[in-house]
Amino acid sequence: MGPAGWGLGRQGLRLLKRSLLPLKLTAIIFAGLLFCEFFIYYLVICRCHWAEVEAPAWGGEPLAPVLRAMVLADTHLLGEVQGHWLDKLRREWQMERAFQTALWVLQPEVVFILGDIFDEGKWSSPQAWADDVGRFHRMFRHPAHVQLKVVAGNHDIGFHYWMNSFRVKRFEKAFSSERLFSRKGVNFVMVNSVAMEGDACNICAKAEAELLQVSRRLNCSREVPGSGPCGAGQQLSPSAPILLQHYPLYRASDANCSGPDAAPPEERSVPFRERYDSLSREASQKLLWWLQPRLVLSGHTHSACEVLHGAGVPEISVPSFSWRNRNNPSFVMVSLTSRDFALSKCFLPQEDTVLATYCGVVGLLVVLVLAHTERLASPFLSGWNELRRHRSW
Repeated sequence: MGPAGWGLGRQGLRLLKRSLLPLKLTAIIFAGLLFCEFFIYYLVICRCHWAEVEAPAWGGEPLAPVLRAMVLADTHLLGEVQGHWLDKLRREWQMERAFQTALWVLQPEVVFILGDIFDEGKWSSPQAWADDVGRFHRMFRHPAHVQLKVVAGNHDIGFHYWMNSFRVKRFEKAFSSERLFSRKGVNFVMVNSVAMEGDACNICAKAEAELLQVSRRLNCSREVPGSGPCGAGQQLSPSAPILLQHYPLYRASDANCSGPDAAPPEERSVPFRERYDSLSREASQKLLWWLQPRLVLSGHTHSACEVLHGAGVPEISVPSFSWRNRNNPSFVMVSLTSRDFALSKCFLPQEDTVLATYCGVVGLLVVLVLAHTERLASPFLSGWNELRRHRSW
């Protein structure tokens, strides 16, 4: 083949490469989106495992059944006032994919969300509230055999000085007013901790009366059926409860908290304000005395912490589930029997990892475009030719 034929062949090859460029770019973009928006959740969450809990038989009875509970907090679904549409779209997609992936991979039997479901529930209009509730149920949809339980947070019904009967009833209509929940012999008490102000307001008095009734039922579960003032009514499992609430019990600060999802070091020593950052001492003592829990799970701080109360009752503060509040969201996985429990934590993909991956994809696209247009090699060829000319002199 002559020089003209070689020239035509090279030109045809160059045209073919250029015609394939859009296809290559599309494939790389699609692969990047698929990895960052779908596969990364499976890749990360598949590494999470339920903690093993001993389930011994008691008195010759069968092994105690193990209940698997997934606990998350502070989703803060953005509202119509302060939520930019792009921010809402991004954060809600992240939480929906993480939650749906966790349901599929981990197969929990019950899911608890520890308050601040919404960011603007404390002031949202009836229509905005209905829209937010609809989005929540779409994002956190679940199979019929999985139970989803929610407690109220200050962003859902307002701080104590904003809270009113309308907002409380609106929340309870959407998510139930259940205070005591039992499954597989494990008792859970769900507290409206915003109402634990201790000032005898109508909502606070009602909340305390409900908890006293729950306390009596729990105490009766430890009595012999039919004896004493408890009568022969339906009894709960004689199991110390798990306490679930939004505010943490009183602690001075997060100074003793540690771990990758704890508060930043500069924030840990900041003193907590009672009735704002945590419950008051009095309210905390009431809950511990009335309910005698074996484990307390709380949210509100957006950071992780583990503390011991009273005679060694552990409290776990669950970090925020939203990437808007943390670079590394996580949730808690609890394996429970009527007498024992074991916890593990599942971290979600870090947002800076996703952003770095997208930056890598953009860099690859730029290199590919330059290579196809032969601009990538031209500076090197020009420099090489200039060097050869200088040597020839």
